[in-house]
Amino acid sequence: MQGSNRSDRLARVRALDSTLVKQARKVRILSNLSWPVAVSEAFLVNWRAGRRVLPKPPALTLDLSSRREGLVDTLGRLDRDDPLQGFMARTAQSYIDATLMLESAGSPAFTQRSIAIYGEPTRRIHPDAPTHLQAADSFLEVYTDRLPDRDPPTLTSEEAAQFLQGRIDETFDDKPLPVQVEPELSSLATAGALRVRLRGNAVFSHTELEQLLQHEALVHSATSRNGRQQPVLTCLSLGAPRTTCVQEGLATLSEMITDAMDVHRLRRIALRIRGVHAALQGADFLQVFELFLSGGQTESEAFHSAQRVFRGGDVRGGSVFTKDVIYIKGMLLTHTFLLKAIQGGKHELPLNLFAGRMTLRDALLLAPEFEDQTIASPRYAPTWIRNTSRLSAFLSWTAFTNRVRLSHIDIEALDG
Repeated sequence: MQGSNRSDRLARVRALDSTLVKQARKVRILSNLSWPVAVSEAFLVNWRAGRRVLPKPPALTLDLSSRREGLVDTLGRLDRDDPLQGFMARTAQSYIDATLMLESAGSPAFTQRSIAIYGEPTRRIHPDAPTHLQAADSFLEVYTDRLPDRDPPTLTSEEAAQFLQGRIDETFDDKPLPVQVEPELSSLATAGALRVRLRGNAVFSHTELEQLLQHEALVHSATSRNGRQQPVLTCLSLGAPRTTCVQEGLATLSEMITDAMDVHRLRRIALRIRGVHAALQGADFLQVFELFLSGGQTESEAFHSAQRVFRGGDVRGGSVFTKDVIYIKGMLLTHTFLLKAIQGGKHELPLNLFAGRMTLRDALLLAPEFEDQTIASPRYAPTWIRNTSRLSAFLSWTAFTNRVRLSHIDIEALDG
């Protein structure tokens, strides 16, 4: 592309990118769907007193029409044949879909729109793979006897924040990434380009903190901050719903590769899929809460797990938020993508995924933009994604062991 044409192209992209980022940042999914801490406190007081009372989250009534109109206008100005503008168009459409989902909170339409974005448990992960529910069940059925001991939670939120801050400062050494404790946070932790947040009044184990470091800071915060620092396409910093699958896949895979994952965390991910499925089948909040209790979670953990399922839905059952089905799918598809990329000699593709928040298809479509440095390589990325030789060894071994059917093996028949 000639110099003047390239300059004009990038100037147009920067202008549209700035507009899109301003519009999309006003569409907040999880913060709009979260429940006040008072809801959990009231529920657990009733539960411990023997009263089976459904929680009462505040009704969510949103009018996002003006934000949607702005996104629709920007979408209409984008040239989808241009790779950069095509990325922006897919991102704008994803946020339009999110506004429609949020506006339908509490109704069956909310669930249908959630399924369209995130999927549902009985859908196959891909044509040659099991369903999300089958995958979850396979993890839950590995242990039929007593689980290994759990690393006990001993650190307060403030102690956890101090511990994490020291580890995070080792990576984000140019500009601080503060760890903050927030009493009203419904999730155990969240992370973005500017901060990491921990739920107040929670207690953490060292294993959980390692998981949060790898998952939240070194993937979610890193990709968002790398996106903000892009010279042209800063909308790579946005957590568009369509990028959730790869984001959670990378983050969960990061836990696995760095030995941060433990069986309790893996079971928690799998139990959430069962919880979504039960709620879709009509189970109410109490029944899903009890499902998590029977899976070994504490009362507080079980409440927050069930809350994740019903936020934006209906605690009487049937209308739910399906985001939690996406973790195993994300891990499997991202694992396959990384291995196929390395096997095919495209060693740059794994690292490119950390340049911002994107889908696997985006990474392929934007590859030429990385080659001419229109999209900058990521500054922040965990060491495991940079060493393709070690990464390839891990991925190749785990791909091979996936063929082993444990149900057909008798431990006493094994002989080295």
